[in-house]
Amino acid sequence: MATVTGSSGSIKVATSGGSVAAVAEVRSFTLSRAADAIEDTVMGDTHRTYKQGQGSATMSVDCYWDSSDTTGQLVLDERASIDFELYPEGTSSGAVYYSGSGVVTASDITASFDGMVEASFSVQVSGALTESTVS
Repeated sequence: MATVTGSSGSIKVATSGGSVAAVAEVRSFTLSRAADAIEDTVMGDTHRTYKQGQGSATMSVDCYWDSSDTTGQLVLDERASIDFELYPEGTSSGAVYYSGSGVVTASDITASFDGMVEASFSVQVSGALTESTVS
């Protein structure tokens, strides 16, 4: 398996029904997927046993704040419903990407006297993620 660097990664977002646009100034992102484990152990079992439960996912994005990014960062207001595409290795042909929809659960803007103004966003994915390959 080939390794890749994150320098080519990107995220595109849109409000429901809107056109998809890249988020500007992205520094990092995380896509976290999880699944519930439902215990089905009964009396007489010597070890606990589990069944597969429902899956869930969250996404977080860290950026340098760009107030002119009206189709990217400014779409990511808390409570906004969005559609997204996340490209871990870039948008070149053959690259894997993930798409889905979700609700923005948090947006933070942070500034210090000796640093850049930064923004971070958290998204609760709603429904399943789709894994695709850029054509």
